[in-house]
Amino acid sequence: MPSAPTALEPATDPAPEQRGATIRPRGRVLAAVGLFWAGLMALHGLIPNGFGNLGSLFQTLLPWTGIAVPVLLGLAAVRRSRLAAVTALVPAAVWAVLFGGTLTDKSAGGADLTVVSHNVDEGNPDPAGTARALAALDAHVLALEELPTDSVEVYERALNGAYPHHAVRGGVGLWSRYPLKDVATVPIMPWTRAVRATADTPRGPVALYVAHLASVRVHPAAGFTTERRNEAARVLAAALRSEPLPRIVLMGDFNGTSRDAALAPVFSGLRSVQREAGDGFGFTWPAAFPVVRIDDIHVKGITPRSSRTLPATGSDHLPVAASLKL
Repeated sequence: MPSAPTALEPATDPAPEQRGATIRPRGRVLAAVGLFWAGLMALHGLIPNGFGNLGSLFQTLLPWTGIAVPVLLGLAAVRRSRLAAVTALVPAAVWAVLFGGTLTDKSAGGADLTVVSHNVDEGNPDPAGTARALAALDAHVLALEELPTDSVEVYERALNGAYPHHAVRGGVGLWSRYPLKDVATVPIMPWTRAVRATADTPRGPVALYVAHLASVRVHPAAGFTTERRNEAARVLAAALRSEPLPRIVLMGDFNGTSRDAALAPVFSGLRSVQREAGDGFGFTWPAAFPVVRIDDIHVKGITPRSSRTLPATGSDHLPVAASLKL
C-alpha cells in the first residue's frame, strides 16, 4: 500500500490540461474594446442616426478616432497584456486605411482657376482686416458666407478693385475676376443662404455655388441637432443634380464634413479637392484650434490640382483655397 504524503512532500502539480483551463490571458476586455472600436471606424457609414444623430457626430469626428490607439496601448502596457497590445493595432490599421493617404501632399501644378471660400463670421471684430486679407489673395473667385448686412459695404470697398464682378444675396456673396451671369438664389432655407451664378471664364462657363447650411449643435439631451441642416442639404443636392452646366464648383460652410453620411446627397457625384489634392486634414473650425473641416470646396467636371487652408483672419473659421484645372 502506498504511504500517505508527508508535509515535506510537494503538492502534486495539476495535469497540463488542468493548467490550461485555469490560465486566462490578460487584457481580454481591452482587446474586446479595441476590436469594437475598430468595427465602428470601419463601418462608420452604417451607424444609425435614429437617436441623437450619433452616426453624423461620429463621422464628423472620425479623424480623431485614432486617438483611441495610444490610449489602448497605454492601458495594455499598464495591464501587461500582449493580447490587448496586439489588438490595439487593429484600429490603428483601420485608421491608416481611412486616412493614411490624407497625410501625404497630393498637390500639383497646372491649374488655371483658383477659388477661395471663407465664412467671414457675423461676429467678426475686424471685418475690414478680413476684407483686406481676402483682397490680397491671388484668386479668381471668392465665395463668402455669413456676411453681415452692415458689413457688406466694407467688403465691397476692399474687394471690388481686384474683383470687379460680384453678387451678394442675403448672407452669402461671390466676388469674381470674370463676369458673372444668371445669378440666382438657391432656396435651401427660409432666408437666403445659397447662391448660384455662372462665371464666364476664358475656358468657358463654370457654374459657381456658394452655400451656408444650417448650424448644428450638440446637446446632452437632444444629441447632435442636424435636422435643419439635413433638410437644407437635400434642397441643395436637388439644385446640383439639375445643374445644366457640366462644370461645377461648390464652395461653402456645410456645418458638417464630407464623410457625414447625412450630407452624401450634396457631395454625390462631386470630387473633394481636399481628398484629391490636399496636404493633411485641412481642418477649418474653430480657427484658434481647428478640429473639423466644415468649410470645403467640391467640383464636378474639373480636376483639383491643390487644396489648402489659409491663415486666420478675424473670423472663427479658416479660409480654404483650391487650384483647379478646367
